[in-house]
Amino acid sequence: MIQIKIVAHYQDGKLFKGVTNDFAPNKDAFHLVPMDAPPEGKPIELHINGLKGLFFVKDYFGNPDYHEKKDFDPSQLLVGRKIKVIFKDGELMVGTTNGYQPTRPGFFVVPADINSNNERCFVVTSATVEISLI
Repeated sequence: MIQIKIVAHYQDGKLFKGVTNDFAPNKDAFHLVPMDAPPEGKPIELHINGLKGLFFVKDYFGNPDYHEKKDFDPSQLLVGRKIKVIFKDGELMVGTTNGYQPTRPGFFVVPADINSNNERCFVVTSATVEISLI
């Protein structure tokens, strides 16, 4: 079974790092096996309510000295529409999306920076202050 490495950021600042295999954007909850859980560890249930975003990552810790670029590399082929997201906590995310609709509770963004530690992010619409197609 494929296990996807994620970091769940909640609007209250809580972070959960681990793997999931049952996240779906249309479900209210999903399960996460914490990264430091023993092999026999049980998954915990996480809820979408209160979530800022679910970050699908290459590495749990990334490179703290790297500053993600917020512009697009003109030599890279883009898939989807360019989008800018500002979260309630002030974080800016720039990337592309295939599924943004203002009436949906969330949508996926692929970062503009191909060297980002984030492969993609499920952005929870209620955790944002501004979303604009660019």
